[in-house]
Amino acid sequence: MPGIDECLLDAMTVNGARGAAVIEWTSGLALGMVGETRHGDPEATAAETAELARMAAEQSAFAPLETHGASHGGGAGAGAGNEDGGAPGEAPVEDVIVTTRTCYHLLRFVDTAFDSGVFFYLWLDRREGNLALARMRLRDLSQRLAL
Repeated sequence: MPGIDECLLDAMTVNGARGAAVIEWTSGLALGMVGETRHGDPEATAAETAELARMAAEQSAFAPLETHGASHGGGAGAGAGNEDGGAPGEAPVEDVIVTTRTCYHLLRFVDTAFDSGVFFYLWLDRREGNLALARMRLRDLSQRLAL
């Protein structure tokens, strides 16, 4: 399983990638960062993206919908609609996408065996990047990442 540095380098191979980071969202600490950052300040970039991730993960407005079948003897099939099995401690949000006129910003939460609060951040040039492919690549990287 690849570590943080290898996953970040792989993320930078996405067309249009300008910068990538693995960030711990409760503290805003960047565990690793490659490429460019806005205004040349990696600490500010990590803190600002962590604030967005924290807001999305903690707000009930973004929580998954309850499964209607869960109240009818749900048992083992209650979480059938959740690909990841809905383990306790998982962030309710898979990813966050922010678009501007010139860029895409993708945040992808990483599920770990412990409650880590880690996410990938990928900054793409909108003219060169493909949002759908970048999202799929981040999903794959987040599943492979060894923390």
